[in-house]
Amino acid sequence: MTAPEDATAVVRLDLRAGAAALATTQAVRDRVAEQLGRAGLPEPDYPLFLVTDTPAGLTDHQLQYELLSGYRAVGETRILVLLVGSSPGSYAGGEEAYLPDRRLVRPTTLRASTTGLVWAGDLRSARTALDRREPDDPAALAVLVDLLSVPDVFVRVLENLRKLPDSIAAPGVRLLEQDLPTEVRDRAWRDALTRFAGEDTGAGDPVDVVPDSRLPEPLRALVTGRDSRGHAHRRSDGQANLVHRTCAESLDRADEDLVALRSFPGLLHPARRDALEADLHQAREDLDGFRALVERALQGGGGAAAPTAEATARLGALGLRVPTADRAGERVGEGLRELAGTLLGDGLALRSVAQHFTALAGRVEPVPGTALLHRLADHSEESVSRGSATEYAAPPRTPGTVLLMAGAAGLLGGLWQWPAVLAALVVPVLFVVVALLGANRLRTGRRAARWTMGPRVAAVAGAVAGAAVAYAADPPLWLGGTGLIVGLGLTAEAVRRLWRDAADSWAAGRGTTALRTALDGLDDLLAELVREHWAAEERLYCADAARSVAGMLRATAAAADAQAAPEHLAPAGAGGSGPYEDDDWLSAPSALETPESGAAEGDADDGDWAAAYAWDNTPDPDGDHDAGRDDDRYGGDPDPYGAPSPAAYPAGPDEAPWESGEGDRAPRWLDREVGEGGPDLVATLAGDLRNTAMAAMAPYWGAVERGQAGALALARTEQRVHELLSAARHHLWHHGVLAPPPYPADHRARTTAAGLLGTDSLRVAELVGRETDRGAVVQLSSPEQGALLSRDPGAARWIRFAPGTLQGEIEAAWRKSGSPVEEALWTSSGRYAGLIRLTPLRMGVVDTVLPRQSTGGSARNDVDRAEPSVHAEFREDDRW
Repeated sequence: MTAPEDATAVVRLDLRAGAAALATTQAVRDRVAEQLGRAGLPEPDYPLFLVTDTPAGLTDHQLQYELLSGYRAVGETRILVLLVGSSPGSYAGGEEAYLPDRRLVRPTTLRASTTGLVWAGDLRSARTALDRREPDDPAALAVLVDLLSVPDVFVRVLENLRKLPDSIAAPGVRLLEQDLPTEVRDRAWRDALTRFAGEDTGAGDPVDVVPDSRLPEPLRALVTGRDSRGHAHRRSDGQANLVHRTCAESLDRADEDLVALRSFPGLLHPARRDALEADLHQAREDLDGFRALVERALQGGGGAAAPTAEATARLGALGLRVPTADRAGERVGEGLRELAGTLLGDGLALRSVAQHFTALAGRVEPVPGTALLHRLADHSEESVSRGSATEYAAPPRTPGTVLLMAGAAGLLGGLWQWPAVLAALVVPVLFVVVALLGANRLRTGRRAARWTMGPRVAAVAGAVAGAAVAYAADPPLWLGGTGLIVGLGLTAEAVRRLWRDAADSWAAGRGTTALRTALDGLDDLLAELVREHWAAEERLYCADAARSVAGMLRATAAAADAQAAPEHLAPAGAGGSGPYEDDDWLSAPSALETPESGAAEGDADDGDWAAAYAWDNTPDPDGDHDAGRDDDRYGGDPDPYGAPSPAAYPAGPDEAPWESGEGDRAPRWLDREVGEGGPDLVATLAGDLRNTAMAAMAPYWGAVERGQAGALALARTEQRVHELLSAARHHLWHHGVLAPPPYPADHRARTTAAGLLGTDSLRVAELVGRETDRGAVVQLSSPEQGALLSRDPGAARWIRFAPGTLQGEIEAAWRKSGSPVEEALWTSSGRYAGLIRLTPLRMGVVDTVLPRQSTGGSARNDVDRAEPSVHAEFREDDRW
């Protein structure tokens, strides 16, 4: 049999009306293509046809069944026929007098192993004996057809029918439907879309950069690989390295001259200063040469666009080494897809993810050399001169230790009595002489260097204090001499420190520090230029692709905003064009159901399955609700599967329709449980939308990997996003909240029914786990049809089914209650759960005939029931 995963949708046909339009093979294929095309589905490999007909139509529509069974496809064609009503000859009229022929006549076309028949003689939709419903009550039929349209249920029913005689059975059902009210579901859908899209606060807003550790390997290699390749950017034998080494050597000689200048000989002899100035002049000339080389490298390192292979060759000619890409950009598309999945999996909104991709593009995009030219001004000759002047604007600040040493030296040198007190002037005079000599030695042009006054003042103050102490204490001469010697030693150390600081300040003013800083800055600029050329093409492509992905994400967010816009929804089944018109999944007909085209006059359209199934969520005292729309017979829309509108059943002036007992159209074998939405509803729907977006973008990643992520790929992806968002809305409306969308989902378990609907799954577990007795289901058979059923209770086939998302909860409830966990069918739909019993017919009830093709040019096979010898070449008896 066809596996459920092989079947994408069930094509539904109603041959009770409009069968004449399906008289040719092309008409059938057009009908199938139209239905599946509106749902966004391709031509099926394993076609599944659910046909609604009457027992009399089995032979009347012989041609249509032959066309369906001969439908050309890769796999087998499966047909499930739902018969509604009594067999021909069951009634003679209103007196209910039975005629002898109560057998079910079927053509040989439907005897194939790929075909099964389910005969519901009476849908048993009445809830009381006084409520007389039609045997083919549209409200009940819409629910039954919707249930059999679930591929899982369709395949399982057909498998069980094959195990019964003649592959025919009469159904008994008991269903529970759990869903949300229309307004709750629509509000949750809009909130999920808003959360999924995010707020539009401006694409230029700052965003936290994704840490390098979280970037996928292909992207991390492009982001961090550039920074790890800044070493050895100059070839040892290249021109750039030669010019840089020459300038560095000149600065090294200047540093050596500065060390010599800072010593006492430098204070006494001008030759060391002259040598320093000569080396600094040479260093400036060498720095100018290196600056010119860096400028040529920047001008030849790519224009406004990204660096090119030609620019890389020019850098090589200057002696620069550009590392190879090392296949760093081979899996850019894969890395972008993984990053998008990671960010969306973290719950980020689309616009936030788009900002992360824009930030990534800025990080990885290569900067052309011309974009770095403005930074040369930071290392120009004028900038070096300004830096030198700034450093030499004020004399160096005298350390406190030097001031103490000067004061102490003056004090010790002043311990003399008159007339030897004049020796106290030696220390202050030495400080004054050194200040004059040092200022003159560091003269710039006609201007002497500024020398700090602190040591001189401290020496004079110390000498005055020493003389006062000596006057009061009258020390001996040896003490004064010893003090003077020690003071001279302190003076020498203080002068050494003062001259060293003054020489350093003067050298800085002449540019020693600024020149070294400029050389290092130019070399760093050259290294950055080389780094920007590493894997330039791969990084440029990654940046362009990241911006393209960001644009697509913003377009997807805009599409989500458009769907989340509050619009008035037309009630299910309402005529006319609603606010969504082209894409109103919540109020439009089902995507798998199309109106009849070219039907003969008097034929009605195929049923609006989805709209007919839609039911009023207004609670009534019994917990049941209106079941959709009705056809013309009930005063509603012309829909063979619709339930009557409330207007068709006028209530009293002071009572609601359900209070009068006329507004309740739910069949008695269907219980409905309405939830108000759980705490996880919006978050789960937003997660479904993220999975939908990733599914829509799947073809786009292939275009990125092939280097074809252009406007055409972006436009196609945006169209696919729009289609899948509409399909997600359609899935939510038709399959409920519990069923996950048919797109690749994450590995996290879907939340419980309480979290989504606000209902308890225990009721589902109790219903599906019931004992298989006759009281568990409602037999959809008329009293006269009941006499045709098998009396063997063990011959019936049972099907237990429930939404697959509730499997864990239901099995846990079964184990907790001690109920035997039997084999159950876990369906892809999230609305229905319950039991189906397929009871076979008695032997001899089914006649298989081979009708003769009409020669009158009619599109159908005529069967003359008055003369069996004319209309049948053979009949099937019990021995066949």
